Amino acid sequence: MALATLNAAGYRYAASDQAFYIPAIVRRLDPSLFPGSAALIDSQAQLTLIDEIVAAAVRATGVTLQHLFLALYVGTLVLMAAGAIRIGARLYRSGWAVAALGAALTLRHAIAKTGANTLEGYFHPRQLAFALGLWAAAMFLERRGRATLLLIAASAAIHPTTALWFIVWLAAAALLERREWRRSTLVLAAAGAVAAAIVVTRGPMAGHLTVMDAPWLDAIGEKDLYPLEWPADAWITNLVAIPIVLACWRARRRAELTSEGETALVLGSMSLPLLFLCWLPFNAARIALAVQLQASRVFWLMDIFATIYLVWWLAEGSSPRRRDAVTTRRARVVAVMLFLASFARGAYTMRVQFPDRRLFAVDIQHDDWRDAMSFARSTDPQSRWLADPIHAARYGSSLRAAGYRDVLVEELKDRAIAMYDRDVALQVAERLRAVRDTPWDTPAGARALARRYALDYLVIDRPLELPLAHRSGSLFIYTLR
Repeated sequence: MALATLNAAGYRYAASDQAFYIPAIVRRLDPSLFPGSAALIDSQAQLTLIDEIVAAAVRATGVTLQHLFLALYVGTLVLMAAGAIRIGARLYRSGWAVAALGAALTLRHAIAKTGANTLEGYFHPRQLAFALGLWAAAMFLERRGRATLLLIAASAAIHPTTALWFIVWLAAAALLERREWRRSTLVLAAAGAVAAAIVVTRGPMAGHLTVMDAPWLDAIGEKDLYPLEWPADAWITNLVAIPIVLACWRARRRAELTSEGETALVLGSMSLPLLFLCWLPFNAARIALAVQLQASRVFWLMDIFATIYLVWWLAEGSSPRRRDAVTTRRARVVAVMLFLASFARGAYTMRVQFPDRRLFAVDIQHDDWRDAMSFARSTDPQSRWLADPIHAARYGSSLRAAGYRDVLVEELKDRAIAMYDRDVALQVAERLRAVRDTPWDTPAGARALARRYALDYLVIDRPLELPLAHRSGSLFIYTLR
């Protein structure tokens, strides 16, 4: 857990994608919040249950979001580690090899051009859903069908698209391996297809089969969503997992080392790149649903499967089945080397790249921003704020996530959410044009935007000739009405 957090540059609260999740949860607790951003938040929140689940937990326990998110972060890491141990125990012959796998999984890295990382330095529902999916794969190897289904269902409730890739993988594996599961798998697949059709035609995804036009695409402005525009190195980085998995599996088969269910899991995993190839034409045509699904993230699953096999190859290789002293010594050396590599990389990340970060920051780290956001939470819940469009990158958290108040625009996250709804995308684009065309950081410009968008406060890092409402060190909060 410590190594994973080191390699993720420390645990943080209200960072990155929590700019969406925290406002969605807070809005469940108090629907009157975010009057100017309700459509933006709801366009993505309606697609998941995580905001309802966490809001219910807050109501039931009375715990703060800061401490609940820390607990969820720790729980996610525990689940991921335990799932990896469970799989490693089925595939490896040495406990040191299992330890080596644990160390390898702490080496955080990005899945090229997908917007996903193998680890995050904050609680992310996608990570929790992935951990549950990893457990489902372990249960598949142990022939525990009900546990597999329950874990996949829990994963889908938390992050549907991440769960979807595990469903494809494990369903394909079940059809190949478990004759007694084939009928039930096909029945569940048919039921899932009917449910998906209803969701897409009449449910929350209705209207998502349209083609995204130029204004919508310009509002998103994210090229990584379109694999046909990736550079060659991104393709190589993602596709290299396929030959690694197949080569290691064949080596294990020749050495008669494969475990029960392993072959089905390997062949089932090939359905993921196949699905990706089938999805590509729809993505290239800019069908909204195809873009929103981000099927390129199937390579995250391929990445961890390749890591599992690479660790086996390094720690044990295709030596005889017996667990001899040589195999154990080799696995021990690999485990120690991976632990040292993880510690060295994590120490460099924390000490050199991000020397001002703490290993675990339960609340917002920027002192002035934290105080300013405390003041924001004391203002009228209906108040609307103006801030630097990239304030989340500057202070480590967005005004919506840290201050629980509406902000005119938060460029980084608003562009990402705009992918889910055309009207929202056009609204985001219009607001970004407004703050670029009007000097928002001047008294006249701030007042002009306040009149246009009914804004109440401006937070900025320098003094202006406006009525001061609060000062937090280097930050000034001014009244705009």
